[in-house]
Amino acid sequence: MGSYQERRRTATAIGPWLRGVLRWRAEAFRLPLEWHVRKNVLRLLLPLLLIGGAVGCEGDGPTLVLATTTSTADSRLLEVILPPFEEASGVRVKVLAVGTGQALALGEQGDADIVLVHARAREDEFVASGHGVDRRDLMYNRFVILGPPEDPAGIAAAAEGAIQALQRIARVGGAGGAAFVSRADGSGTHLKERQLWEEAGISPQGDWYRETGQGMGNTLTIANEMGAYTLSDQGTYLSRREGLDLFVMSSGGALLLNPYGIIAVNPALHPRVERDLAEKLIEYLTSHQTQERIAAFGRDLYGEPLFYPDSEAWRAEQ
Repeated sequence: MGSYQERRRTATAIGPWLRGVLRWRAEAFRLPLEWHVRKNVLRLLLPLLLIGGAVGCEGDGPTLVLATTTSTADSRLLEVILPPFEEASGVRVKVLAVGTGQALALGEQGDADIVLVHARAREDEFVASGHGVDRRDLMYNRFVILGPPEDPAGIAAAAEGAIQALQRIARVGGAGGAAFVSRADGSGTHLKERQLWEEAGISPQGDWYRETGQGMGNTLTIANEMGAYTLSDQGTYLSRREGLDLFVMSSGGALLLNPYGIIAVNPALHPRVERDLAEKLIEYLTSHQTQERIAAFGRDLYGEPLFYPDSEAWRAEQ
């Protein structure tokens, strides 16, 4: 069967074309009417591209469908932790990297066997509604507010918390001096952003507030080309930092903690799901050996891990 890395290479073959689309998309921010049209088209196209890249060749043996956030794919963590499971079990893991909201929707429809997401309130709702079973803590990192080196809102110099940082961006942005780019895709990062704006007492709108409807990697590219602020998960930012002119402006405080959970889809509601295979993957991901891989991932390249292990088994041994 084709390895996860081979299927990833198939997906990345569209890279040059997609970068051209993103450059065109950034220009579209200057054309409000055309922007809305293009946004809707790309919202339809990109999930299809992601799913098509994830599917790859079918190969032999059982297949497990994992619906997950774009951050786990964009950071390339899955390229490190999935192949050992595939090789040892003979199970092919088909990854649908679509964002937390869409990943949970796939689970609710029975179109995924397992979900790996990062929006605890939504995860608890997913389990409480009967769609998911056996939710486990997996790992965590932090959300970071990023901005251009000029920092027109003066966030870095003020050294304030996330709420105050967003209030500064809104104030300066409303006067035409700054811009903020939102994923606006129902992802875990977008849900966190909405929570932060609400706590800041702000309903973001106007020319300074831009919506991409895309994943984290694409949103970072657009924010970079616009010289705008954005909210990102730490893992995706660190893995793409070399190609960006965006810097961490705010990252502290409990509000920016970013935990990830893994949940099996309930076979009582969706009999076709692979519950036994899902449980095998959950046990593998939460095991001490895999948690060590997560702890080491990124240290050699970035000087710090992109994610921190957080399974119950890992915590019990610390």
